Amino acid sequence: MQQIFSYIQTQLSQGRRVILMTVIGREGSSPGKQGFKMAVGSDDSFIGSIGGGVMEHKLVEQSKRLLKQKEPLQSFLVFQDHDPKATTDRSGMICSGGQTIAFTPLEKKDLATVNTLLEADKHQQKGIFRLSERGFFFLSGEQMDVPSRNKILSENEWEYVEQIGMPNTIYIFGGGHVGLALSKVFRNLNFKICLFDNRSELNTFEGNRFAHEKQIVDYNNVESLVPEGFNIYVVIVTFAHKSDEQVLKQMLGKELKYLGLMGSAKKIETIFGRMKHQGFADEQLKKVYAPIGYPINSETPAEIAVSIAAQIIAVKNGGKAQGTR
Repeated sequence: MQQIFSYIQTQLSQGRRVILMTVIGREGSSPGKQGFKMAVGSDDSFIGSIGGGVMEHKLVEQSKRLLKQKEPLQSFLVFQDHDPKATTDRSGMICSGGQTIAFTPLEKKDLATVNTLLEADKHQQKGIFRLSERGFFFLSGEQMDVPSRNKILSENEWEYVEQIGMPNTIYIFGGGHVGLALSKVFRNLNFKICLFDNRSELNTFEGNRFAHEKQIVDYNNVESLVPEGFNIYVVIVTFAHKSDEQVLKQMLGKELKYLGLMGSAKKIETIFGRMKHQGFADEQLKKVYAPIGYPINSETPAEIAVSIAAQIIAVKNGGKAQGTR
């Protein structure tokens, strides 16, 4: 988001026009996910991606031609069908599925809105980025319960909205070797990282330079440290069964995008068994990814972190929750 709109900010401030292409709808195996963006400037430069391949090249060239026109441009939709047998709207790709791309022209008059959006995103202030047949808008301070959504009634009546200022945030309980490896991986994945441990002077915790926030806590009192939301991911990788259970009990009642617990199948069975005796329901425990991560025979902290990251990415991108195994 920052990179795309920083480019747009520069282009508009220098008096150029821009076409912002945004994938607002996706069907089947389309390479362009909803929310993918690409901007083309009137100097023929461009940035971002809406799925790549021959389709992207074709739409970039279309944008360049439009920007060379003198008359004002209007927002419009383009549907691209990735079925090679399609008779209309064929993208030139062969992956099946399809995607709807919104073309939004931006001019100098839109610079103030772009500036406001960039500031909100930079300082993680909530707001909603909105596109429609009427153009480009930013609603400061607004919050949705999903990352994005669309409403396409016709080519002349449509809307796409996307949450700004609420980054994907991972809360890692356990500052040991796995917590350190996870922090490194998720920093590269553009997550905000909050790391907790109950041990002072722990070298892997103190030496962790990847986490955005670090805190020594009492594992009996961590519920208030984790908010709820579609962008909240919790990973429990503490050094002891007792502390794992302490944290898990406080997380189960929350609406989270992801909740995972590290441990062997035997350890998970033991912890869940105790919690069931204490009144926790099967339906609550089924929300937990445990044992955490994908089964890739991981052994080292780095391999464990990769297996967890792969699972979280799948969930983030719309994968179905698998619960306990």
